[in-house]
Amino acid sequence: MNVNDTTSAAVLEELRRRPADQRRILFTGATIVTMDPDLGVIEGGDLLVEGDTITAVGRDLAAGDAVVVDATGTILSPGFVDTHRHAWEAQLRRIMPDVDDLGGYVMATLVGYATVYRPEDMYIGTKLAALTAIDSGITTMLDFSHNSRTREHSDAAIEALLDTGIRGVHASMGPHFGDWDRQWPGDLTRVKDQHFSSDDQLLTLRLATLATDEIAGPALAYGPELARVAEDLGIGVSVDAVFGTSSSEAILRWAKDGILSADVTLIHSTGLTAEAWKAMGETGTTVALAPTSDAQIGLETAIPAIDEALSVGIRPGLSIDVEVALASDMFTQMRALHAIQRMRAVNAAYGTDQQPQRITTHDVLDFATLQGAHTNGLAAVTGSLTPGKKADLLVIQAEDLNNMPLNDPIGTVVLGSDTRNISAVLINGEPRKWNGHVLDIDLTALRAEVNASREYVLNTPAA
Repeated sequence: MNVNDTTSAAVLEELRRRPADQRRILFTGATIVTMDPDLGVIEGGDLLVEGDTITAVGRDLAAGDAVVVDATGTILSPGFVDTHRHAWEAQLRRIMPDVDDLGGYVMATLVGYATVYRPEDMYIGTKLAALTAIDSGITTMLDFSHNSRTREHSDAAIEALLDTGIRGVHASMGPHFGDWDRQWPGDLTRVKDQHFSSDDQLLTLRLATLATDEIAGPALAYGPELARVAEDLGIGVSVDAVFGTSSSEAILRWAKDGILSADVTLIHSTGLTAEAWKAMGETGTTVALAPTSDAQIGLETAIPAIDEALSVGIRPGLSIDVEVALASDMFTQMRALHAIQRMRAVNAAYGTDQQPQRITTHDVLDFATLQGAHTNGLAAVTGSLTPGKKADLLVIQAEDLNNMPLNDPIGTVVLGSDTRNISAVLINGEPRKWNGHVLDIDLTALRAEVNASREYVLNTPAA
């Protein structure tokens, strides 16, 4: 079957007529930005998806019985990977767009709104965040779910990820403040057995924790005890609020204790000492940067730690963080980091004979895709359009008004495109967005649920 319109209804109908495990899709004539170092960019290329997997990338691939999609005039890109988002907060979007500092966020959100969340509020916020992620081309999202007040709260957050079809990482942590059942981290054994029994599924599990006890006390701070929990469960660890001198000292302790490794992701990592960065580089620790969060909320130095990471051989992932004050999409993160780093590089060299050491658009797309997958422990699964990886990909319209003519495909993805240009999103080979619309959602019903949850949270006194 050949259809000229990349995302026509006829193509979608034909795709859905076929059983998912027997489905074959051949995209033809696209500019393929593989983000695979060995494959690079393929102009006029073809990409074959069989079931949930990319099986071939090249030119003039044989179609066989595949549904053939003429993708001329488009860019095929790996889906973006969000390495850290507090998804449950989504119904509070932009409620504090000009938040002054971390303390203001903590007092309003974690001390206030979070304490009244019911399991259904966790579900609605997480679902809204995940659907928005898909709409903006994020195919993998790590949900740093730090409001697990009961086992039902945890289950609701996981079910929301499942119901959206996103490749989700549920990173579970107990709440900072207010009443809760104190079931975490003990409940993680049940959570894993109930929801993560298979190694071949869309969702994976991580332990979420904080760097130090300054914000919420020692129970939530990473150390040998929580490291043992993660090791016993065979899961990775994501550590938030990694800032400044106290976090630097903690990092050196973790390195000495042997609990700093490639299975550990440090989030933000602003204002750290050179000694801490050295330990992170030597242990293969991964880093999740939050460019707009660091800059806008003003976390420590307020400068995303990209140069510090690269100086010790760490290529970081990127993340959204909190939608209560920040944008929801990866385009914003890429552009913010690209502009901030290049500004710093030129400023550092100004008035000298030194050449600025600038990152490129290729770098930031690498951070947003392949390195994000590596940060989330999923580099073998997603992050590049490599045969053998799962089919998590974007179809980006390169001939739309804001993108034409196509001169540099990576530059167009990073600097030219936005959510409106993403005509299709596949996750695990399954169409999740088509013809510019996220599939299988009732927007009217969702809007009512989101608004009802928002009204409950805003009008219920903090516990």
